[in-house]
Amino acid sequence: MVHMCGRYATTTNPASLAVELDAIDETDDTGTPNYNVAPTNQVVTVVERHDREHPEEAARLRVRMMRWGLIPPWTKAAEPGVPAKGKPLFNARADKAATTASFRDAVKKRRCLVPMDGWYEWVTDVNEQGKAVKRPFFMSRADGERLYMAGLWSVWRDREVRDSEPLLSCTILTTDAVGDLTEIHDRMPLPMPRAHWDAWLDPDHPAPAELLETPAPQDIADIIARPVPMLVNSVKNNGPELLGRVDEQAGQTSLL
Repeated sequence: MVHMCGRYATTTNPASLAVELDAIDETDDTGTPNYNVAPTNQVVTVVERHDREHPEEAARLRVRMMRWGLIPPWTKAAEPGVPAKGKPLFNARADKAATTASFRDAVKKRRCLVPMDGWYEWVTDVNEQGKAVKRPFFMSRADGERLYMAGLWSVWRDREVRDSEPLLSCTILTTDAVGDLTEIHDRMPLPMPRAHWDAWLDPDHPAPAELLETPAPQDIADIIARPVPMLVNSVKNNGPELLGRVDEQAGQTSLL
């Protein structure tokens, strides 16, 4: 089975999100929608941190841009200020992250939310000519509201360069797919309900272990899957047309 959640769509504007969540906008991003987010892209995240100048004050929600694909702090530099390439850590298994070297430190104190409109997965079909064809599906909330996925993040600095600029990176946690979503893929990103944000983002305490567990089917019942155009198969394509309705009579058949 191929990696899951390797592509998603987000129309989230960082400044608007910060206002909506009463968070501090630490980005200088203009909020251009990205309908084909891929690993190594800069993505919007939400964290909760104390102010460096006033660490005694209560932690605040902060909106930050991070590289999608976590870079462990111990990663060596390939050249000054540039981390060496390693495994593409854009996903982390929720059930193993706490004991995996690349993620266990982040599980303890660097957890985040990754907002998205929805994510893509592919189902391999056989066309009339007998050839395998990958059909893309888009998973999103039926009401069109934003999803917030559980993530982990890291800070990397080139230890050989004085006053090296920090590079923030993140990964999206995944879990077993449940309910109807199992017909698309056996894995899915781990949604983080609003009621659990305080515990999940708390920078001063570990997250309760149950927050890393696979959600019950009723907890993701509002997430639906629908076929989308084959345009999304190429990361070069990017625009609202990627989420367009597919004429199922023209060859794509919905599983759900």
